[in-house]
Amino acid sequence: MLAKVLSSSVIGIDAYLVEVEVDIMQGLPSFTTVGLPETAVKESKERVKSAIHNSGYTFPDDRITVNLAPANIKKDGTGFDLPIALGILTATGIVPWRTMERFLVMGELSLDGRVKPVNGSLPMALAAKSAGYNGIIVPFDSRLEASVVKGIHVYPVRTLAQAVAYLGGFSDIAPVETDITTYFEKSERFAADFSEVMGQEHVKRAMEVAAAGGHNIVKLYIIYLFLSYRRSQPTLFLFSA
Repeated sequence: MLAKVLSSSVIGIDAYLVEVEVDIMQGLPSFTTVGLPETAVKESKERVKSAIHNSGYTFPDDRITVNLAPANIKKDGTGFDLPIALGILTATGIVPWRTMERFLVMGELSLDGRVKPVNGSLPMALAAKSAGYNGIIVPFDSRLEASVVKGIHVYPVRTLAQAVAYLGGFSDIAPVETDITTYFEKSERFAADFSEVMGQEHVKRAMEVAAAGGHNIVKLYIIYLFLSYRRSQPTLFLFSA
């Protein structure tokens, strides 16, 4: 039986849609992933198999083929674990395929069935909204990032069993909404900021670079002194180098 689950991946800061196709046929037990998967994606079969077993479901002892389309783009990351698991459960009739068509899904699975956060929830939510989907299933710890996007419902899940119960209509999950204005209001509560510092443009620039890239401020200060010394005594510096 064939099942399709929509997911997404990120190239740079932009996300693109990935169709996870799962086909289960009679034959010797095997699990094959195609569509230019990287190592982390290929290893998902072990996580998916254990997560399905430990969540109380039966993993099919058949020939399983997973295709990640478009097949001409390399797929990396662990965010395809949950879509692959739901695709297998949809192909075996546990999850209704008509319900599965309504959502974009992402998430990494642990061996006990817990859903772990993934990177790029925000651009993936934007890609889902652009594609016309009104719902996205994300890990619980990624809910705030994805819910920044307006016009799309974000459903956070903690476990594979919770996602299956929701898609099967046995439980409900309240969509998460985030008011981004509250974050901007918090930024205005600081007693002082760089706008109150007169001059020192190079120092403020270095602090901004450190904050944006998570760099060590001491190292940046040493580099600043290094460059300042080079500008003040270029001949001596070149000779000593």
